[in-house]
Amino acid sequence: MRRICVFCGSSPGSRAEYRAATEELGAELVRRSIGLVYGGGNVGLMGVLADAVLKAGGEAVGVIPENLMAREVGHNGLTKLHVVHSMHERKALMADLSDAFIALPGGFGTLEEFCEVLTWAQLGLHAKPCGILNVLGYYSPLLAMFDHAVKERFLKQENRRLVVARESATELLRALEQWRPALVEKWLDRETR
Repeated sequence: MRRICVFCGSSPGSRAEYRAATEELGAELVRRSIGLVYGGGNVGLMGVLADAVLKAGGEAVGVIPENLMAREVGHNGLTKLHVVHSMHERKALMADLSDAFIALPGGFGTLEEFCEVLTWAQLGLHAKPCGILNVLGYYSPLLAMFDHAVKERFLKQENRRLVVARESATELLRALEQWRPALVEKWLDRETR
């Protein structure tokens, strides 16, 4: 893996542990010679992550839409900052630049971006690992929802395994490096209506 796309909050969250885990992920990426691709912001966990990577001497590539750059939330100290026209263009470029995806704690945008690349994996549009850094159990309710979707037959167990979740950056990056894709038909009961 040369670069990993990380989705995370434009807010720092309510706990110091979110910041600490974000800084640790940034440092661990650099230790493994893996570049960062992220949303290009200088606020919240996004800014913490980029600063941690840059401080450790790593590559930090941001992708930000013009309307967010105009609000002055873009990080001007990055290795490279791509300013694009739309959120759709942002997500496509982030995916193209990355070999894997990670979700740190965040809100609607983080969830939407992570679930979109996860859906692309389910549909076979890419074969890149998708991981969750489950800091303080932040994503445990979401992981339980994925398990519930399997139980209720809206998601295949094989597709549920597309989500790699760990509680530390080191464990998560190791799991993503070891992950291998399995091609699975998305539909549970294609013949049934």
